[in-house]
Amino acid sequence: MKCPHCGNNGSRVVDSRPTDEGRVIRRRRECEKCGFRFTTFERVEATPLLVIKKNGSREEFDRDKILKGIVRAAEKRPLNMEQMTDMVDKVENKVRSLGESEISSQIIGEYVMNILVDLDEIAYIRFASVYRQFKDMHVFLDELQDMMKKDEEKEKE
Repeated sequence: MKCPHCGNNGSRVVDSRPTDEGRVIRRRRECEKCGFRFTTFERVEATPLLVIKKNGSREEFDRDKILKGIVRAAEKRPLNMEQMTDMVDKVENKVRSLGESEISSQIIGEYVMNILVDLDEIAYIRFASVYRQFKDMHVFLDELQDMMKKDEEKEKE
């Protein structure tokens, strides 16, 4: 593996462990030339999955795009990168488990929001405001009231 620090092609694996319920191998590597340590991830290459966007165009599924949206929504919130990466893993696993070659971006967004609402309500509202394109304060308030109603129902159970 090429060292990101010096560009040398030789590195050795220092630590290796499974993550994401065994679907990913996390490897800690050390460059044989400069000693720089870096992390790589090994995952099974899945069949291509196309996302159908709101405008009807299609693009290849990109887990990094989902992660960026979550990171932005969770800015200055108590969610760490591992939690956010786990969320992306869950969304990707759920999407791929459907067995479809194409999926709507709306379904992906709903999956993200369903997970995010349980982890951090503020990050959820931020994500939802962009994803659902809140047009004014009334739509925003409606979403908050729906959340409060769901919280009350959970408390009664």
